[in-house]
Amino acid sequence: MAWLALLLYLLGLLLAFGWRTLTQWRSTGDTGLRLDAGPPGTLRWWAKLLFVAALLLGFAGPVAALAGLSPLPGLDHRALHVVGLLLTVAGIGAALAAQLAMGSSWRIGVDPTEHTNLVTGGPFALARNPIFTAMAATTLGLALMVPNAVALAAWLVLVLALQLQVRAVEEPYLTSVHGADYVRYAARVGRFLPGLGRIRPQNRSRSRSRTESSSSNEG
Repeated sequence: MAWLALLLYLLGLLLAFGWRTLTQWRSTGDTGLRLDAGPPGTLRWWAKLLFVAALLLGFAGPVAALAGLSPLPGLDHRALHVVGLLLTVAGIGAALAAQLAMGSSWRIGVDPTEHTNLVTGGPFALARNPIFTAMAATTLGLALMVPNAVALAAWLVLVLALQLQVRAVEEPYLTSVHGADYVRYAARVGRFLPGLGRIRPQNRSRSRSRTESSSSNEG
C-alpha cells in the first residue's frame, strides 16, 4: 500500500502542477504560475511556506512507511486503507477537473496586480475553492493509506495552509478585483464545501477592513 500511495502522490503532482501548467502554457502562452511569496513574515509568505511544507510531508509520508515507520494506533485497518485509496483517486480526478474548469483563469498563486475572470460555474457553483477541497481530500486519502504520523501531519499542515491562503490572501484579492460580483458569489456558495463558509456582505466588509489594516501593519 505504501508503494501505491507514493505512486499516486507523484501522479497527483504530475497532473496538478506539471501537466496542467503545460496545457495552460500551450493554450494561453502563460504558465499560470504566480510563485512570488511576497515579503517574509507576511500572511502570504506563511501560506506559501506551509503549502510547500505540506507537499514535502506528503511525499515523506509514504517514504516513511516504506522505511518502516509504524502506523498510528487504531488506523491500521484494511477497510481504512481501501477508503483512503478511493478518496485519493477521487481527489486527484476532482482536482484536475476543477483546474480545467477554470480555463484561462487558472493560476497557482496570486499576483495582486492581475485581473482574471471570476469562475463561478461547474464545480465552482458547489464550492468556491474546489481545487483546494480536492487536494485536502487527496492528502487525507493518502494519510489513510499510510496512516503514520508524517502522513497525518501532511494533511493537517495542508489544511492550515489552504485556510490561510484562502482567507488571508485570495478572498481579499478577489474582493478587490471583482467587488460586488465576488461578494454576491461568496454569499451564496460555500468556501470549501457546499453551504459551509458562505460570507455575508457585511462580514466581508469587516474582514476586508481587518485585512487592509493587517497589511498596513505588515508593510
